[in-house]
Amino acid sequence: MAVPKKKTSKSKRDQRKANWKRKAAVEAQKALSLGKSILTGRSKGFVYPSEEASEDSES
Repeated sequence: MAVPKKKTSKSKRDQRKANWKRKAAVEAQKALSLGKSILTGRSKGFVYPSEEASEDSES
């Protein structure tokens, strides 16, 4: 099993954690933005089945 040769400093550990949290915040913002654009009907690059199409296929 691989073992680190030296102890990682607290600052390195905290930097890694902060970077991970920053990435999560950016992705959450992107998801919220995509959801808002879908609700307003202004999204161009996101394809999803509309309710009308699903109702027609069920009949």
